[in-house]
Amino acid sequence: MSYSIIGSGNVGTALARQFARSGIAVGIANTRGPDSIATLTAELGDKVTAMTLQNALKADVVILAVPFRAHQAIAGAATDWAGKIVIDAMNAYGVTPEELKGLASSDVVASAFPGAKVVKTLNQLPAKLLAMNPAENGGRRVMFVSGNDEAASASIAKLVEALGFASITLGKINEGGALLGMSGPLILQNLIKQK
Repeated sequence: MSYSIIGSGNVGTALARQFARSGIAVGIANTRGPDSIATLTAELGDKVTAMTLQNALKADVVILAVPFRAHQAIAGAATDWAGKIVIDAMNAYGVTPEELKGLASSDVVASAFPGAKVVKTLNQLPAKLLAMNPAENGGRRVMFVSGNDEAASASIAKLVEALGFASITLGKINEGGALLGMSGPLILQNLIKQK
């Protein structure tokens, strides 16, 4: 399975650090080209490769670590998404309910990537915390996973575990996955309310 991260901002960089720390090969790309992330990839070693956007989109698993509204341009940069898994690691901060048309943000993302299996995860921690080793004080930080395709969700839960997090699968997007569109404190408040 090949992996790529689209976006080299705080979240994309944090994820690249986790892949490097875990010894899992990943490509990273942005719209400015590989030269703009050469310093980062040199720092992280041979497991993280700077790529063109077009080459990064060829990966089996594409991780979206871009501002929410940028996902449409990424979707339009490839002609065929069939068989791919797209990880929605974005948060819809500042996006109005009208823009989402009553849908979960990941359902909006899924509509832009026809044929892809969209899984929501890697979006619950602030970038600084996301970049840190998930194992701390004898435990591991939790990462929630949700998607409408059970096999894709299971595959990404294994990746989350390989990155060092404890994965918790919340079911389909319209079920427990709706919590992942909220910020961290709201997720915890809603989980507590549901118990």
